[in-house]
Amino acid sequence: MPVSSRPRSSEHSSSDPTPTSRPLIGVLALQGAFDAHQRALDELGASTCQVRTPADLADVDALVMPGGESTTMSRLLQTAGLFDPIAHRLADGMPVFGTCAGMILLATEVLDGRTDQCSFGAIDLSVRRNGYGRQVDSFEVDVDVDGLADPFHVVFIRAPKVERTGDAVVVLAAHDGVPVLARQGHVLVASFHPELTSDRRLHAMFLDMVHTSAATAA
Repeated sequence: MPVSSRPRSSEHSSSDPTPTSRPLIGVLALQGAFDAHQRALDELGASTCQVRTPADLADVDALVMPGGESTTMSRLLQTAGLFDPIAHRLADGMPVFGTCAGMILLATEVLDGRTDQCSFGAIDLSVRRNGYGRQVDSFEVDVDVDGLADPFHVVFIRAPKVERTGDAVVVLAAHDGVPVLARQGHVLVASFHPELTSDRRLHAMFLDMVHTSAATAA
């Protein structure tokens, strides 16, 4: 996917004499479907930027980790010098939303992962890479989500499969008895791609988490 040159919101520019107090949502933009996530957040009126360097990360209040190829993203996080800074921010309570590959990167255990693959261990899950099959096995289905009045249409593409959840993990949605959306504290993860539909309710759910976190910190 080509790298976008989209600038961060002008509301957070140093030249703005009256910057907004809205949280700045970063979207990890090393690889994968980051542009679609940013568009979804922008449509909800969020202030967003793309994160490619530790300096970018230092400015954000929350982070979205998109789908893509988890082993590639793991390597790019290391070469970009982002892995350790993100790990420190997660330990400090930065809200994060990981989808598909992002879920894999945030899980405590990655089954069938490469020996050099790193994960942040931010949510107590064991996940299996490509647990729902290859690209040709992609599918779509409606699932019920706790807190949402109507079902959410989900898109699975080479999705990870959750095989274990820790006691602190709250399962928000499941398909065929398997968790597909879960939360632990400030960490929200989905095995599917909410950014590939026009339904923005899960991104809105994450923004609510971010605002609650900011209010608590204040």
